[in-house]
Amino acid sequence: MRFRNLTAWVLPLVLLAACWLAAPAAMALTLAEALDKTPPATLFEGADAYGPPEGDPAIVPVLRGGEKLGYAYLNSDFTASTGYSGKPIRIVVGIDPQGVIRGINLVEHHEPIVLIGIPEPKVLAALNGLIGADLGRVAAGEAKPPQAEIVSGATVTVLVMGDSVVRSAVKLIRSGRLGGVDAGTAPAEVQRALDPAVTATEDWQTLLGDGSVRSMVMSVGEVSKAFEDAGQPLAAGRPETANPEDDFITLYLAPVSVPAIGRSLLGDVAYERMAAKLQPGQAAVLVAGDGAYSFKGSGYVRGGIFDRIELLQDGQGQRFHDRDHTRIAALAAPGAPRLKEIALFLVPQDFAFDVTRPFDLQLLVQRATTGRDKATLPFDLAYQIPERYLLPAPEPAPAAATTPAPAQVGQPVEDDEGPALWKTMWQMNQVNIAILGVALAVLTAIFFFQDVLVKHPRTFLWLRRGYLAFTLVWLGWLVNTQLSVVNVLTFANALLSGFSWEYFLSAPLVFILWCAVAAGLLFWGRGPFCGWLCPFGALQELSNTVARKLRFPQITLPWGLHERMWPVKYMIFLGLFGLSLYSLSDAEVYAEVEPFKTAIILKFMREWGFVLFALACLLPGLFIERFYCRYLCPLGAALAIPGRMRMFEWLKRWPECGSPCQRCANDCPVQAIHPEGQINVNECIYCMNCQVLYHDDTRCPHMITLKARREKIARSGAPTLGAGAPAPAKSAGKAPPAFQAQRAARPASIPDSKGA
Repeated sequence: MRFRNLTAWVLPLVLLAACWLAAPAAMALTLAEALDKTPPATLFEGADAYGPPEGDPAIVPVLRGGEKLGYAYLNSDFTASTGYSGKPIRIVVGIDPQGVIRGINLVEHHEPIVLIGIPEPKVLAALNGLIGADLGRVAAGEAKPPQAEIVSGATVTVLVMGDSVVRSAVKLIRSGRLGGVDAGTAPAEVQRALDPAVTATEDWQTLLGDGSVRSMVMSVGEVSKAFEDAGQPLAAGRPETANPEDDFITLYLAPVSVPAIGRSLLGDVAYERMAAKLQPGQAAVLVAGDGAYSFKGSGYVRGGIFDRIELLQDGQGQRFHDRDHTRIAALAAPGAPRLKEIALFLVPQDFAFDVTRPFDLQLLVQRATTGRDKATLPFDLAYQIPERYLLPAPEPAPAAATTPAPAQVGQPVEDDEGPALWKTMWQMNQVNIAILGVALAVLTAIFFFQDVLVKHPRTFLWLRRGYLAFTLVWLGWLVNTQLSVVNVLTFANALLSGFSWEYFLSAPLVFILWCAVAAGLLFWGRGPFCGWLCPFGALQELSNTVARKLRFPQITLPWGLHERMWPVKYMIFLGLFGLSLYSLSDAEVYAEVEPFKTAIILKFMREWGFVLFALACLLPGLFIERFYCRYLCPLGAALAIPGRMRMFEWLKRWPECGSPCQRCANDCPVQAIHPEGQINVNECIYCMNCQVLYHDDTRCPHMITLKARREKIARSGAPTLGAGAPAPAKSAGKAPPAFQAQRAARPASIPDSKGA
């Protein structure tokens, strides 16, 4: 006992000391550290060394036998590269003096979709599609920015990676630091201005006829042929509809920040409302569509980015976030058709966009190929504002001999403008947040009123089973809120490397659940999560219940073996924690020892090796209830450590518990009760089976004794028995009355929490 108590306090101190010792090393990744992870030959064929860094932000020459082949730089030094996780994605890029990308190496990311199921080599293969792209022409405005191939299930992540590589390279080229290409800025054009006198509104046909609204119409057959021509026969063979003549999409584009166009399409009231949101010089565009294909898709709901459309101008692209978007119910122009999707987008101010100059809207068309894989093709809708909206072109001014200002290129930009991503995610999840809030309130009520509920064993049993079913189906399979030891490691790493609430707030359901778990640790230990809120734990318990109904044999391990298997999960957790101090990404890979991602997040839709491992973790649980929870779960171990600091003891015990009575210990589903009678809160899942027994006067010896005394007192106060009445039963032996009564009692008709 003393050893266990000592371990409970020493272990947290060891972890804190490890955090303190590791703190100096947990800094943001620098270019030098990134190059240590990137052999020169990864960026340029045959390269064997790096030269000294140049400038600020630094770029490093890449050498082959002393000859300079090009430069290496870190994308996050030049542009924003914040991914879905809220943390920067860091990529080392090799670029030659002419502005051609020669190599790419992904050195750091924390993208959850890649960590929980999308193979990283698949993402890298898509990113490597940018190798060979001539971004010198893009920087000069002679070509459109290239696109990384979309990876199904990781669209937002790949888009962010590709955009950061292209944007950073264009900025570097335009700074003139490469020496081999003088892109400067895009070709100079005469600056035009909108004519404020043009305010008359027009009908739909006029707007289409004069080019105020541009459109692109494609049939299903045309898109299938485009995939066929692009060498994607599988995608071509999976059309959206069976009839190739059906409308695939009719896409419309118009700049509604132009007053006459905006008032025509939105109406005066909606236009004034939009204009009030615009900052000086900011533009807004309207995108509308109809047909079998949606230009919005559903990716923006999960990731906050509209991944199917991109605004292009001067070799730069801008994807819209949900914070830029306003849904429009109908167009106000007379004669306008009823369209399935109408969206108003405010162009972010950090994107240099001039509505008076030509621009494009690129539509990414995605089709399934095999399994979860998709093929993607881009289609461009070009726009040039009609002359009638512009003032006459001014006469070109004579060139002035001025000294150009030093280029302000390469400074990191702010991650976000406008509302933070986490606020948007909370707004999008209002219904789910409400459901989770109600579920947590119900669980809190169950715990606070447990003494009342456990007196009704059958009702409590079905209440528990119903809650576990909700945890598994809704919390786990539907909204994917399965906590993981990765969350613990990420939190510890954030404390060491610069804590930011925004990263954790970007997943509202996970954040709320962690807050509830933290509060529960103070009151009840690890039990509320492990026993009630863990989807994988619920899957184990419910599958064991079915196994019992099917009469699978149940195994009770000898206490000595059972007690010695408890530390295994703590060893696994400490191993992962120690590895995370060296490399969080490596720890996240080895955290696959948890089958949660396979069984809950991906619903077994994964490579067969992961599926077999998840089934191997579940199989013993059919014979030994919650086998994985008891002996292997690193998350349970992580929660048990701070759970020792709980402030209250809610589970009641009688003096006879453990000596001589062993009923609760024998019936505990996870064997968390020691033979001496005390409950090990490190292992208790708070199923309350022992509390059901505590109040049961047909199974608990103490309660049986109390019941027998009450009946004896009641009989002593009753009228004298008649001559024909049977005499009271005599003592059956020398055993205590409680155990005599227990042996004499019929088997209880009310099942315990194990369903026996």
